[in-house]
Amino acid sequence: MARTDRGTTVATHADPGGISGTPGTPRVLRAMNDRAALDLLVSHGPLTRTRISELTGLSKPTASQLLGRLAEMGLVRTRSKERGKPGPNALLYEIEPSAAHVAALSADPHGISAVVADITGAVVGRARVEADSVADDVRHRTAQLVKEAVDTALSAAGLGPRDPHTTVIGTPGALDPRTGELRYAPHLPGWHSRTLRAELAEVLGTPVTIENDVNLAAMAEQHEGAAQDHDDFALVWVDDGTGAAIVVDGILLRGATGGAGEIGYMPLPGAPLARGGPGEYATEHAGGGFQSLVSVPAVRALAGGAPLADALADAEVRAETARRLASGIAAVVAVVDPQLVVLSGAVPQTGGEELRALVEAELTGLALPRPLLRLSDVEGDPILSGALLSALAQARDDVFDTA
Repeated sequence: MARTDRGTTVATHADPGGISGTPGTPRVLRAMNDRAALDLLVSHGPLTRTRISELTGLSKPTASQLLGRLAEMGLVRTRSKERGKPGPNALLYEIEPSAAHVAALSADPHGISAVVADITGAVVGRARVEADSVADDVRHRTAQLVKEAVDTALSAAGLGPRDPHTTVIGTPGALDPRTGELRYAPHLPGWHSRTLRAELAEVLGTPVTIENDVNLAAMAEQHEGAAQDHDDFALVWVDDGTGAAIVVDGILLRGATGGAGEIGYMPLPGAPLARGGPGEYATEHAGGGFQSLVSVPAVRALAGGAPLADALADAEVRAETARRLASGIAAVVAVVDPQLVVLSGAVPQTGGEELRALVEAELTGLALPRPLLRLSDVEGDPILSGALLSALAQARDDVFDTA
């Protein structure tokens, strides 16, 4: 095997066939080389045959055969190198964008946001559908809202309703792996059904993954944000709700019931306990926990109901918010000991560097490890970005498998 400069593994061979003595059939080894080349084109963009040969370690004849095969499958296309640039005017190979499309969605109590992207990751359509007050058959209404959001984004992209290959939906709460039921999301009443995922797959005509929104935000930070240089980090999300995502050795920690990171319900001094009997959901009004101290409504309450930006512009409110945030983060650090804590959501983004520095000062001197503390730097909606990354990874694993 050989490694490319991006860490892609390719099958190599001493002869022009590109197949070594590595155990496996020629068909499997060809598929491995195909995937390596496709991954290079995704990460690097358009490349010449010569450059692909260099990066994979395959001979030029083998690279030519590989690229011809991928073109016949509709996975790559060619275009001429732009004139005026240095080097010979060779053909460039790139991923065929129309090979597949994916849909990514973010659900909240007010509605659903959706994007549609081609297999390269380029967003080609967007939509936002607001929820209404219809109370009859909320589960059916939820499925229809999701379909409306996806169909509207597809229409904006000039695509048909059956075009998405994969759909990933980010929601507050998490699916219990034992039951398939969404937990910790009392404010999304239409989502608490063990059969909802199957119903969504049926109305959309694609495989559907439902994922915790903060976990998706952490995925975005890990791939294109503040955590790109760390395999051990915690993302603390502070918005209308509060949660966290824990990544250890590059792997997301989910917990036995999918509830790892639900720090919004974490008991802290000064906050009422979040209560709920077995099988029940703690509601925002029935309990408290960390989110009752630091969420957007909590911070606004500190300022007498002022808008969030005005509230955090007040030095006393900002200092008290920092103290409360530091208390919750200290509890996470004491258990997980991450290298980095990323602050995301409306409260940290609105408070900005001033709030971050105050939180850091509150953590300084504690008898705990002190991780780096950074603000999120993902552009746009990190939940949608993470959902899109997840959908693309799933689709590429399928579409790029030429075995």
